[in-house]
Amino acid sequence: MDSSVLTSHFNNFRTAANSFLSQYEPLTLVLVPLFSLFLANVIRSFFSVIHDKGLKATVLGFFMSFIKLIPGVKSYIAAEKQKVVDKLQSDGKSKRDGWKTELPSTGLGTSVLEKMSEEKRKDAVWQGKCSGTVYIGGSESSAHFSVINEACSMFAHTNPLHLDVFQSVVRFEAEVVAMTATLLGSKEKTSGGQICGNMTSGGTESILLAVKSSRDYMKSKKGITRPEMIIPESGHSAYDKAAHYFNIKLWRVPVSKNFQADVKAIRRHINKNTVLIVGSSPGFPHGIVDPIEELGQLASNFGICFHVDLCLGGFVLPFARELGYHIPPYDFSVKGVTSISADVHKYGLAPKGTSIVLYRNHEIRKHQFVAVTEWSGGLYVSPTIAGSRPGSLIAGAWAAMMSLGKAGYLENTKAIMEGSKRLQKGIEEIPELFIIGKPDMTIVAFGSNVLDIFEVNDIMSSKGWHLNALQRPNSIHICVTLQHVPVIDDFIKDLKESVNTVKENPGPISGGLAPIYGAAGKMPDRGMVQELLVDFMDGTC
Repeated sequence: MDSSVLTSHFNNFRTAANSFLSQYEPLTLVLVPLFSLFLANVIRSFFSVIHDKGLKATVLGFFMSFIKLIPGVKSYIAAEKQKVVDKLQSDGKSKRDGWKTELPSTGLGTSVLEKMSEEKRKDAVWQGKCSGTVYIGGSESSAHFSVINEACSMFAHTNPLHLDVFQSVVRFEAEVVAMTATLLGSKEKTSGGQICGNMTSGGTESILLAVKSSRDYMKSKKGITRPEMIIPESGHSAYDKAAHYFNIKLWRVPVSKNFQADVKAIRRHINKNTVLIVGSSPGFPHGIVDPIEELGQLASNFGICFHVDLCLGGFVLPFARELGYHIPPYDFSVKGVTSISADVHKYGLAPKGTSIVLYRNHEIRKHQFVAVTEWSGGLYVSPTIAGSRPGSLIAGAWAAMMSLGKAGYLENTKAIMEGSKRLQKGIEEIPELFIIGKPDMTIVAFGSNVLDIFEVNDIMSSKGWHLNALQRPNSIHICVTLQHVPVIDDFIKDLKESVNTVKENPGPISGGLAPIYGAAGKMPDRGMVQELLVDFMDGTC
């Protein structure tokens, strides 16, 4: 077709179009495309919100926003919300009376230690009474406490950021990482022989770093610029924090009827933007190990990263397996696992503020680092979120692991595993209660179909026990440590009494938190629950 024919067709089209449009006002011709563009943008935004939050949450969010437009409703909701916040904060506000807001005009000198001892005596009784919290057995003057306290004191002035100055703590960190890696499969042929990592300030930082490294690794490998990750409902809240900090879309999927990660549900959410899936060994709520082998195979099939949260299990599962307990696969010996987090300050019996993040190879781990070359202060590189880090805690972790050795960890694991089984048996003998799933380790979660379990928790609190309240389903758990081994029978006795008290006198006790937990669990607008938590935290200092 020559150019003259094309020109003729174009002229005919132009004439017809102009004739058709001539019947409309010029202003209409200008506004209609603009309105169409606006409408398309609104529709796109709506579907984007549905994609991010899901249809149910989106519709509920729009409904609540509409309700709040009704005169008086918004102020009423705000007033009721403030009542809950005030109740949550009431005890803390009274305790803050007299707190210092300025430096003393004259320093206290060494007498400050007496002041600290005085304040410490006001702390709650934690010996044998707190779920998790303190993992070392005995009192603060016992042998292991003394060892790590002395180690921390000896290296209180050190900072591994200065590699050339504090070579001792640099070595300690490398050895703690290597010893932990060996526990978690680095010597197995299937691990690839390149396991590497760093010490961090805790499980949350370990998870944050693993998520950040996975995101950047997948960007370099697949060019993913709108990253998404998928975790089961039982996955730790640190993943929500990581998603918030690192601009990653987070999908939380329901767990299976066994309260494990649902592999099929996770598979359904995988798409071209997925950078990471997650499993726990065990999960914090119920102490159940996820199907790590199946999740690893899934990650391998799609060429994505897979993080295993071993913050609780890292220093229990290897020894429990050696003691003969049936422990499902959980570490780098599983194909597809690309990173692991493990807390030394839990069952590793190290000082608080010590955790490990491990990677299958250096190619992934390098994305954890931040290097700065255009700073007037010089060249800078840091491996973790913190720049300066306390060498004292690294030294304390090294001292804990070296002082206990394999024999010490085996002995401790035997004690807490046996204690957990005794505890589970005792709870199962209380007819009003039921165990959540089948715990694999030292966390025992339980609920009730006939009683308000949060009221039971309040009664237990009045007896000095500090347990963890859970949701989906409403339940509470205790994380058994060496502190609990001598008092398992006391716990079961108090639990039976608490159940009987609630059974005979149902209804919340004065000052208890059962109504708040119950209301939060039933509140469909999770955004409002989130606002409550933020307002509570915002008023703490």
